[in-house]
Amino acid sequence: MSNEINTPLLDQIDCPADLRRLPESQLEQLVEEIRLFLLHSVSKSGGHFAASLGVAELTVALHYLYNTPEDRLVWDVGHQAYIHKILTGRKDQLHSIRQWEGLAPFPKRDESEYDCFGVGHSSTSISAALGMSIAAARNGSGRKSVAIIGDGGLTAGMVFEAMNHAGAEHSDMLVILNDNNMAISPNVGALSNRFAQLLSGKIYSSVRKSSKKVLSNIPNALEIAKRAEEHVKGLITPGTLFEEFGFNYIGPVDGHDLPALMATLKNVKELDGPQFLHIITKKGKGYAPAEQDPVKYHGVTPFDPHKGIVPSAKPSSSGPTYSKVFGDWAIDMANEDRRFVAITPAMREGSGLVQFEQEHPDKYFDVAIAEQHSVTVAAAMACDGLKPVVAIYSTFLQRAYDQLIHDVVVQDLPVLFAIDRAGCVGADGATHNGAYDLSFMRCLPNIIIMAPADENECRQMLYTGYKQDCAVAVRYPRGTGPGVEVQKEMTELPIGKAEIKRKGKSIAILAFGAMVADCERIAEDLNATVVNMRFVKPMDESLIIDMCAEHDLIVTVEENSIQAGAGSAVNEVIAAHGIAQRIANYGLPDRLLPHGSREDMLRDAGLDYDGILKFITEQMDDSEREQRLSSA
Repeated sequence: MSNEINTPLLDQIDCPADLRRLPESQLEQLVEEIRLFLLHSVSKSGGHFAASLGVAELTVALHYLYNTPEDRLVWDVGHQAYIHKILTGRKDQLHSIRQWEGLAPFPKRDESEYDCFGVGHSSTSISAALGMSIAAARNGSGRKSVAIIGDGGLTAGMVFEAMNHAGAEHSDMLVILNDNNMAISPNVGALSNRFAQLLSGKIYSSVRKSSKKVLSNIPNALEIAKRAEEHVKGLITPGTLFEEFGFNYIGPVDGHDLPALMATLKNVKELDGPQFLHIITKKGKGYAPAEQDPVKYHGVTPFDPHKGIVPSAKPSSSGPTYSKVFGDWAIDMANEDRRFVAITPAMREGSGLVQFEQEHPDKYFDVAIAEQHSVTVAAAMACDGLKPVVAIYSTFLQRAYDQLIHDVVVQDLPVLFAIDRAGCVGADGATHNGAYDLSFMRCLPNIIIMAPADENECRQMLYTGYKQDCAVAVRYPRGTGPGVEVQKEMTELPIGKAEIKRKGKSIAILAFGAMVADCERIAEDLNATVVNMRFVKPMDESLIIDMCAEHDLIVTVEENSIQAGAGSAVNEVIAAHGIAQRIANYGLPDRLLPHGSREDMLRDAGLDYDGILKFITEQMDDSEREQRLSSA
C-alpha cells in the first residue's frame, strides 16, 4: 500500500464543525475515505480495527447531526471509537494509538473535549449517558445524550440496571444498540428501514401520545391499547423487552444504509423521553478479511493490508504465553477429573480457552460480559460437587469483588481463580492494568494467593490450587515468562512455602511472581540473597524471620500496587514478631501508568532490571553501595 492515500473530503475535516459544512450528498464518499484511512493507519500501528470499521456510517451520522462536543456521545468500551477520534481532531495522531506517549486506546477525558466520558470496561455507557441527561435537565442546558453500545456489552447486568432507572426517570436520552453479532438478516432492508423511520417519526409519536391521553380516561382501554401496540411491534421487531423498561424502541435499521440511518436519527432527535435505536452492522465492514474473521481482526498488530494477517513463518523462541500454559493445564485437568468446569466472562481467546472449548464443550461455560455472574455461578457449582475454575483478567475481577467476598469466601467454597493480565498489560493502559488484585484479595479470609515466577511454576500452582478445599487465586502476567520448560507432570506445592533461589550476604530480596527473574540477576550483581516468595497468602513467616536474622536489609519487589500489596504483608509479619528490621517495599507506584508496551510501562514504573537495581542500591549506605557495585 502506498504511503499516500486519496482522501480529499477527509483532508478538509479537523473537527465535527468541518464535517457539518459538507452537503449530505457527500457523506457516503466520506465514509469510504474514512475506512481507507483507518485501514492505512491501523495496518501500520496495530490496534482495535474491525469494530471501528463497522460503525463508520454511524459515527459520521452522529457527529453530523448532533452538536458535539456540547451534545454528549458516550462510546461503550471504546473499541469502536477510532473513527470518532479521526473526526475530532486526532486523525494525524492516529498512527500513535496505543503506543507510548501516543493516543489513548479508548476515549479519555483529558485527551479531548469530545471524549465526554472515559471508558475501557464494558457496559458503562447507558449509566453515563443517563447521568449526563439528568444533569442537562437540572442545568437547563438542553444538550443531548447518546450511548452507543454493542450487542456484547448489552449482556451485562449493569446495562439493565441503567435502563430500568432511565425508564423510571423518563430522561431524554438515546441508546443505540450496534448489533454486529449476526449478518444482516432479510428483514433488515428497505421495508424495515422504512418501518424504523415511521416508528421514529413525528406522526407516529404524536398519535401515540394523543392516544394515551384519550385512552387514559377509559377504564382498561390504555392497557389494552398498550398490549396491542406491543403485539404489533413484536411481530416485526425484537423491541418488546426494551419497551418494558420504558424506552421507545425503534428499529432494526441497516447501519450501513447511511440515508436511512440519517433519516431515522433526525426523527429520534426530536423525540422526548428515553429512545432505543437498534441498528444492524457488520464488524469489519469494507475490508473483506475483517468481515470474514472479525475475531482475528478485532485487535491487530501491524499487517500488510494487501495480504491481511498471515501466520508468522518464523517459529517463536520465547515459549508459550502464560495464557497458553493455563489453557493446556485446563485440558489436562479436565481429562483427569470429570468434576472440572471452566468459566469465563467472554474471555475465551484472551484466557487461552479456545482449544479447551473444542475438546471439552460440555465443561466450558462462557457467561458473556457478566463478571459478577461468573463468580456466583462458579460458587453455586462448587456447592454441588463440581470443581469450577474461573478464568478472568485481573482488571475484570475488580467488577466481581462483592461476589468474591459474599458468594465464595464467606461460604468457604473451593473456586479456583486463574487471574490473567496481572500487573502491567501494555497498550490498553490504565483501565486494564492488573495493579490491585493482591491488595484487594489478601485482606480476605478463606483464600490462598499464589504468584508464579515462571511458566512451569504457573502450571504447578494451578494444579496445587485445584487440589485445595477453599478459594485459591493464581495470578500471572500477560505474555510470556522467562522461558522455563513446562513439565507435563503435575506436582502439588507445599502451601505457604517460599523458595530460596540464591544465598548472599547482607541484603535479602523477597520477590513475587514475574519479578523473580530480574531479581535473580540483580542478586548476582549485588551478592544478595533472593527468594521466590510464591505465596502472598499465607506468607512463609518462618523464612521471613530467618531472612531478618541473617540480613541487614530486606527488600520486597512485586508487580502490584505498593499500597496494601505483598510487601505490606511482609511488613505485617515482621511487625507482629516485634523484629527491628530495615525493610523497603517496591512495586507499582501510586499513579496511573501511561499506555504503551508492557516493557514501556515496567520501565516507567521502575520495575525493570535497571529500576529495581537503582532502588535497591539507593537503600544502601555509601560505603556499602560502592563496595558491592565495584565487586560486581
